[in-house]
Amino acid sequence: MKYTKTYMPFKLILSLIFLLHFGACFNSYTPIPKKKAYFKIELPEHSYQSYDNNCPFKFDYPTYAQLEKDTLYFNEYQSNPCWYNLEFEALKATLHISYNTIKTAEDINQRLNDSHDLSWKHTVKAAYIEEESLEDSNKQIYGRLYNIGGNAASSLQFYLTDSSKHFLRAALYFDAKPNIDSMGDVIHHVKKDIEHLIYTFEWRDID
Repeated sequence: MKYTKTYMPFKLILSLIFLLHFGACFNSYTPIPKKKAYFKIELPEHSYQSYDNNCPFKFDYPTYAQLEKDTLYFNEYQSNPCWYNLEFEALKATLHISYNTIKTAEDINQRLNDSHDLSWKHTVKAAYIEEESLEDSNKQIYGRLYNIGGNAASSLQFYLTDSSKHFLRAALYFDAKPNIDSMGDVIHHVKKDIEHLIYTFEWRDID
């Protein structure tokens, strides 16, 4: 009997293996990383109450926030009765409010320069700083609003003055590591309430 060697089945098997391997590589699944997700924060409604106490100013502030006397300045006791912390406890934010009486032209110039410097010191982390002039001559209110974008420690600062007797400054800070991606909605929400505070702000005479 004549015996003839054939290699066709083996070659066919190799070809099938190669095709299967090539197809598997071609159709292999490459996972796409998902964007980092953050917990949704329930934001309180925008409703307001009035502050009209023993200080030479009044304004409206959110009903979900607490207005507390500020007795410390850089961890040292301070006795000014018109320094406040507006606590947005549910959102872990605080608006630090300081009021001072103006006595001289040099005094107001110094406070204006300090306010500018304290706002612009955040340029290291800020993506931008937008300045907006504030003026209501009927109320004798003049000032400036600093919107600070990005991952800066403070997201908003402003000052208000009548240019003769009164000077009020405020700065917003969050009790959390700055992260615009996770806190953007919260920052926008609080800024809207602070803008309402500014809009309703008035000087008042006290005994």
